[in-house]
Amino acid sequence: MREISIREAIREAIDEALAKDDSVFILGEEVAQYNGAYKITKGLLEKYGEKRVIDTPIVEGGFTGLAIGAALTGLRPIVEFMSFNFSFVAFDQIVSNALKIHYMSGGRFKVPIVFRGPNGAAARVSCQHSHNVEPLYAHLPGCIVLAPSTPYDSKGLLKAAIFNDNPVFFLENEMIYNIKGEVPDHDYTVEIGKAKVIEEGVDLTLISYSRMIYFCREVVEDFKRKGIFIELIDLRTIKPLDVGTIVTSVRKTHRAVVVEEGHKYAGISAEVISLIQEFCFDDLDAPVQRVCQMETPLPYSPPLEAETIPNPARIKKVIEEVLIGVK
Repeated sequence: MREISIREAIREAIDEALAKDDSVFILGEEVAQYNGAYKITKGLLEKYGEKRVIDTPIVEGGFTGLAIGAALTGLRPIVEFMSFNFSFVAFDQIVSNALKIHYMSGGRFKVPIVFRGPNGAAARVSCQHSHNVEPLYAHLPGCIVLAPSTPYDSKGLLKAAIFNDNPVFFLENEMIYNIKGEVPDHDYTVEIGKAKVIEEGVDLTLISYSRMIYFCREVVEDFKRKGIFIELIDLRTIKPLDVGTIVTSVRKTHRAVVVEEGHKYAGISAEVISLIQEFCFDDLDAPVQRVCQMETPLPYSPPLEAETIPNPARIKKVIEEVLIGVK
């Protein structure tokens, strides 16, 4: 086992995929000569050359369409968006082509493509660079949506995504790129569609993903010191959701809180809560609650930014409300 950062884990996944299969290539703004805006692709141009690590113009609709066309011919493109907010410029290509061609062709054409890059809030990049896109893309049939929180999961899920025959959105978070964790020395993948129970508990189920897992961990440890044991689930895969792991946990703890960095209305937490109500209604001892971003575009001001997105204090307050009557 080695300890590496999430940034390094993602780079290793891309590097190993490029080495394994000549049909894999990566393209995007500044991925080659500049080594990537976040240095994810550092060193890959020198190793694989300009035909497989490709700098593009600042025209997301153009290079996304090019990558979709390449996928239709049997290649496996990795599209890096410098920010997932910029994928909106390519929305028509993604929605009308990448996600629908397999269905519209009666299964004759596959679109094995990965869209990856930073998603959600960074530090003071304001609302045009801070959107959480997972509810938008997960809403549409024909794709997979991944949002890992650790180096192990980032590497394993990205490798699984690259060799999957469906369009995959691989959502990273700039604020956790430097977080380190252990990954195996040997080749491995992480199964798509499987959540992970990070912490066993009996008093409440706390469900989240990506950067918010670290805020949740802090809260779980705080409650543990008070003798309250919370089960923490990292979804890892947003679509398809691991309903079984969620249901098994809630039937054990009888209470649940969902934490999502994105907005509340029509969000991922709304889908998770709907599934809990459907499968665990008779098991619940309290209404399921959620902690989400405030219903406003993300402010630039640091204090306002910190209050707008979920934070440990807000998560703790909601959990305390749900836990009334426990111990």
